[in-house]
Amino acid sequence: MTENTDDILTLLPARLKEARRAKGLSLEAVANLSGVSRSMVSQIERGESSPTISTLWNLTRALQVDFAGLLEETKTSDQIEVLRQAEVPSIDNMGTNCRIRILSPPEEAGGHEVYDIRFDHDGTLNSQPHARGTREQLTVLEGAVRVTSGTAISEMQQGDTARYAADVTHSIASKGPARVFLIVKNA
Repeated sequence: MTENTDDILTLLPARLKEARRAKGLSLEAVANLSGVSRSMVSQIERGESSPTISTLWNLTRALQVDFAGLLEETKTSDQIEVLRQAEVPSIDNMGTNCRIRILSPPEEAGGHEVYDIRFDHDGTLNSQPHARGTREQLTVLEGAVRVTSGTAISEMQQGDTARYAADVTHSIASKGPARVFLIVKNA
């Protein structure tokens, strides 16, 4: 681990961002998981703000990394990064009767977010408007869902794909078990 205070202050923002991307999490997801505001997470990652110990603790717990691990020297070599099914990050505290698995590769975080969402009976995922110009593409892999974007509503069956605005209030709902593949393209 590095000992120089200047090295720590230089490494910390990049390493936090790298840890977030490695988990395939958006700034919004880290904010939800950590209780640290989205703007504060962004400022820390850009090196514009130094986190308090409490903030750093919340961020490292949300990212499932330890503080010392953030400051270790990184090794560069040819490698294949594999996330086994049990290791794929998920969000379980959003929506009702649904489980969201985050499939986005780290290098795409913030540009495209990719999710595998499984709904139990009467599952719903209600979303507030995302950034202006954000769009979603949803493909139903199993079951049937109702997609709402603003005032538009569409009933969808297995194999159907919908593209819609996500910068308005939008939702996905199922009456029975269902599974969807969702791509969020941030503006």
